[in-house]
Order: sequence, then C-alpha cells, then structure tokens
Amino acid sequence: MLAHLAAASVIACCVPIAYAFDPLGTNLSVAGTPTMGMLGSAGDSCTFDGLPTPVELHDAVERAMCNNPRTRQAWANVKVQAAAVGTARAAFLPTVSTTLQQTRQWTAGDTAGNAGYGSSKAGNQHSANASLNWVLYDFGGRSAALASATALLTAAQANQRAILQTVFATVAKDFYAAQAAWGAMVAAREIEATAQASADVAAARVERGVAPISDQLQAQTALADAVVNRANAQREWKVASGTLAADMNLSPTFELVLPDVGDGAAPNRDFIDSVERLIEQARDAYPGVVAAEAQVAAAKANAAQIKAEGKPRLSLVGQFNYNNRPNAWQGGYPAPRATHRDWYVGVQVTFPIFEGFARKYRTAQANAQIELQREALDDARRQIGLDVWNTYQSVLTATANLNHSATLLSLAQRSYDVAHERYRMGVGNVLELLNAQSALASGKKQQIVALTDWRSARLQLASKLGEIATWRREVIR
Repeated sequence: MLAHLAAASVIACCVPIAYAFDPLGTNLSVAGTPTMGMLGSAGDSCTFDGLPTPVELHDAVERAMCNNPRTRQAWANVKVQAAAVGTARAAFLPTVSTTLQQTRQWTAGDTAGNAGYGSSKAGNQHSANASLNWVLYDFGGRSAALASATALLTAAQANQRAILQTVFATVAKDFYAAQAAWGAMVAAREIEATAQASADVAAARVERGVAPISDQLQAQTALADAVVNRANAQREWKVASGTLAADMNLSPTFELVLPDVGDGAAPNRDFIDSVERLIEQARDAYPGVVAAEAQVAAAKANAAQIKAEGKPRLSLVGQFNYNNRPNAWQGGYPAPRATHRDWYVGVQVTFPIFEGFARKYRTAQANAQIELQREALDDARRQIGLDVWNTYQSVLTATANLNHSATLLSLAQRSYDVAHERYRMGVGNVLELLNAQSALASGKKQQIVALTDWRSARLQLASKLGEIATWRREVIR
C-alpha cells in the first residue's frame, strides 16, 4: 500500500496538473451522470434530442433522473465523499514542503571615535528550506480514517440509488396517472357519444309518438351529465399532463402525447412470490438499508480512529537548509561571502500524554454514534419490510381487479348493446337503456383504473425491492 501510494506521489510531483487529475483513483467511485447508469447506456448519457411522440415511460424517467435537483444533489454528495476518500488515502503518503526566500539587505556600521572602523554594505541574499515528514506507523489511525471515509462513500452511493429509485417511482406514478387521465378523457368522449346516440333514439321515438316526452328528457339529462363528466376529465388530463411535464423539467403547458392506456406491460406473475422472501430480499438490497449499514461501518471506523490517535506515532523526518548569508562583520572589515548548508534525516516518535480528558469523551461520543446508527439500521429494515408488505398487497389486489374489471366491462358492453337495441325496437324502456349506459361508463372507468393501478403497484414494489437498477430500458413500460 505504501509503495503504491509513494509511486502515485512521485507521479503527482512530475505530471502537470490538469482538469480532473485523480492520482489516487477516487473518480472511479463517481458515476459519469446523475443516473448512475440505472437505465443502461441510454439513460446514462443525459443528452436528449426532441421529445418523442408518444412519450414512453423510460423517456420520462430518463429526463427526470438527469434533471431533477434531488438526483443532482445526491450525485454531488457522492463527489464530496469520494474526495474525502482521496484525503484519507493521501495520509499514507509523505508530505514535502519547501520555502524559498530572496531579499535585498543593507548593512551599515559606525564605531565612535574611529571612523576607519565603519562599514557599509548592500547585497542580495537568498535561502532555501525543504522538509519531509512521512508517518510510518500510527497503530491503525490512518487505516481507520480510510475505512470511515470509504463507508461514508458507500452510504452516499446507496443514498444516491435510493433517491434515483424514489424519483423513478414518483415519475412512474405520475406517468400512469397522466395515462389514466388521458384514457379517462377518451372514455368520457365515448360515453358522451353513447349518450348522444341514446338521446337521438329517444328523440326519434318521441317524434314518432311511440314514447313519452319524459324519455327524451331523461336521455337529454344523461347527455348533459356526460358532457360535464367529459369536461372534468379534460381538466384532470391537463393537471396530470402538467405534473408529468414538470417532472421532466418541462413547462406544465407542454403538450404531451402518451401511449394509449391499453399499451404497455400486461399482467403477469413476476412479483407474485413468497412475501417472506420478498421482505428478506428488500432488507438486504434496498438502498436505504445499504446506506444505513454503511453508516454503522463508518461509525465503527471512526471509533477505531479516535482510539488509535491516543497511541504513539512513528514518522520519518528530514530537512535541508541552505542560505548565502555572510558571516558577522568584525573589526571594520567587510564580512566575507559565505554559504551555509545543514540537513538531517531520522525517525520521530510522538507520544500523546495528556489531552484534558478530551479523548475519553470523544470515544464515548463515537460509541454512542455506533449505537445510534445501529438503531437507525434496525428501523430502516423494519420500515422497508412494512413497505414491501403493503405494496405486495396492492399488487395482489390490483392483479385480481384486472380480471374483475375486464369481466365487468364485457358484461356492461353486452348489456348496453341489448338495451339499446331493445329500446330502438320499442321493446325496452328508457330506464333500462340509461342504466345500461351508466354501467358501461362505470365499467370503462374501472378498467382504466385497474390497469394503471396494477402498473403503478408493480413498479412501486420493484422500487421497494431495490430491483429498478437491474431493469433494462425495453422492459420499463
């Protein structure tokens, strides 16, 4: 380790400093973009052309991950901790310093009663000093500091993944909400058209004198209600669309085009597994738990570092001095020119003896910090277990509701077709038609809600399991 770092030190002395110069290799721990490559090479570039039409989920997620201030803050924090690791590694290298001095000196001397012994002199003087200090052994203090910095870097990376997954889940939720709002608006338009057709049939029957005017009035009332619902659906679409646009750092007024609500992932049993296994998986893989584990490791390393600082330290020391300061003036004669050199090299042992009991309390503080981080880890594991359980139940319910809503819509469509034909032929009555029409409208809405709920619950569960980072772009639908 010391030989490797010494070589790096020599290189650092001889290579011109350039942008992103990283002799101790800390930049390898920092992702090239805020996304950490979670969505593959396409999501890692953070360079975008025009927004595609229609906008797919992965398009929205990539833009949000690259542009969201929270993801960029987490990325910057990783850079901070990576630099801290570099500082800890640098402690294994020697420190070399030098001082150069150039002066102009004037000297004048007079002897009372004897002018011949006076003198006056001016000249340039220069001096140089170089010193070396290399800690050879410190009972593990530097190693503990490096372990602490490395653990904090791991925590920062895990925190970055957690924030990315939170942003992913939020954008996915908003995407599906916007997609559902668009589907609801399309369904509302279809329901309005259906109500218009029913009102036209009722008007035709009244005009022929085969139905009372009340049939026409009831049909027109249902049409007016459908018009109001369609206007409300348009408002919900605008709100949901603006929210999704803002997630992508676009203006809320941006006109988005989304896929049809029926396009995308279809129901499957990818997440219908033993809930106990899923909870255990989340407790091991969820970034929040990984970050909490790293904080515990960092606290332990910090306690070890504080303990090692109270022990002796062995260092290699050396120094070289040079100057051309003239010798002292004597007897009225000018001081002769001279040069002076001295140097030394040796070992130095430092023994900390008394620090006012500060170390005792620093050690107590470090041990309490370990206890605090352990409790935070237990709480993180408890919370993620509960989150997985709740989200798992949502997936189960949403999967079952998909089948129920499909059956409901099929029956409602057949019922409306029969009622409409019966009323047109003069066999049925308007209440039967309007009830079937209302059931059809409800069935369409429930199918949209069930499909979007299932997709959202599916990704929410994936987020809790810490699996989003392993997904490929083509399956994020």
